Amino acid sequence: MSRKERKRLAIMAGVKREELTLVQAGGLMGVSYRQVKRVWRRYQDQGDAGLVHRLRGRASLRRVAPERRARILARVQERYADFGPTLAAEYLTQEGLPIDHETLRRWLLAAGSREVRRRRQQHRQWRERKPCFGAMVQLDGSDHDWFEGRRDRAVLMVMVDDATGHVWAQFFEQETTRASYDLFEGWVRRWGLPRSVYADRDSIYRCEGVGSIADQLAGKEPQTQFGRAMEQLGVELILANSPQAKGRVERMNGTLQDRLVKALRLEGIGEMAAADEYLRKAFLPALNRRFKVPSASEVDLHQVVPPGLAEVLSWEEERVVQGDWTLSCAKRVYQLDRQHENLSLVRRKVIVRTLRSGTIQLVYRGTKLRYRELAERPHRQVPSVPPVQAAQSPKPAGKHPWRRFAAGIGQGREFWRKQKEAGAAASRRLSLGNSGRPSLRSGLPTFPRDKGKVKQPAR
Repeated sequence: MSRKERKRLAIMAGVKREELTLVQAGGLMGVSYRQVKRVWRRYQDQGDAGLVHRLRGRASLRRVAPERRARILARVQERYADFGPTLAAEYLTQEGLPIDHETLRRWLLAAGSREVRRRRQQHRQWRERKPCFGAMVQLDGSDHDWFEGRRDRAVLMVMVDDATGHVWAQFFEQETTRASYDLFEGWVRRWGLPRSVYADRDSIYRCEGVGSIADQLAGKEPQTQFGRAMEQLGVELILANSPQAKGRVERMNGTLQDRLVKALRLEGIGEMAAADEYLRKAFLPALNRRFKVPSASEVDLHQVVPPGLAEVLSWEEERVVQGDWTLSCAKRVYQLDRQHENLSLVRRKVIVRTLRSGTIQLVYRGTKLRYRELAERPHRQVPSVPPVQAAQSPKPAGKHPWRRFAAGIGQGREFWRKQKEAGAAASRRLSLGNSGRPSLRSGLPTFPRDKGKVKQPAR
């Protein structure tokens, strides 16, 4: 029995014990006197069962026919077994089998084809959406088995507008700087230049190195190529401290991993080029119609596409011009043209710009320089000098004056060795005793110290 029916049972028991009148019982139950008389009569005839609602246990007049229910469940099991109830209901509607997603969810739970998954909730601080379209765009790459083994894994680069949830995506082999450039250019060519980009702290967007001393003194942090391009375009690059901070694009990645994978399977697409075409023409337009929300303001903050966008979305390196007007970068040597002689480029820094098409540009203070590439760096001709050999002094002869000096001067080690031996022999003959100190270098013995007072000689 429901709570309402149990309450009526207690009131009818009070009427039966003559503790309440029917008028009082009707007031307690919130019904009229005529209705309380009907309830009292059913209670007298059927007891407690008379208070149970008459429609309980009976099939609803709005229920789906058993044949239609069995047909829908069989179709889901055949074609949409791993689909969620919402996505499966959308595809069933396209096939002419409309069904509410909540009804389908209850059917799948009753059939045992679906389990209730409860996730542990964590507290997060809610952030309000940006008010205008183009104020901020969230960027992220999702590495996933998008083609379910029909080809190798790929990365889907996704951009989501923060204000409206508008999505743009493209497939790439890996998440690289070039992939970020191509995806960003695709957005800019269609809707304009956004005011800011919200990305994670991947090495593509955050530099891991340490800047030069000049940059540190100027308070300038080192930049990646993508960060440098955003600065030149006037787009603020915001780095998220956690995946939840840019949760809009993270949740969209989960939605795409569910919906896009199944859509590619149903379409039989197994190549990246065909997948990109399907994204542009069919999937993304339908996805944006389904999930895009109106912004708080109708103002579009996208900026006009600047000229030279392809030159900004490139790779730039600084190199110093050598004295022979050449510079090298990435194992390639470039010879500057003579017409730039008035710029005095020797020992100056020149930007080597590599476009995505492979074209090389040399730029000095906004001026593009003319050059030609050399096959190899010219080698300097250094005259060969024979090695200088150290002059060896000849050994003096036996009759040389150095060997005839008196007192053994200039006689060498052999002379001093003989002198030491002669001194040691003389000390043994004199028997002067041992003083306990080492002998002198001359070989003569050392005299012992007197232990008592020194006697003064007689006068």
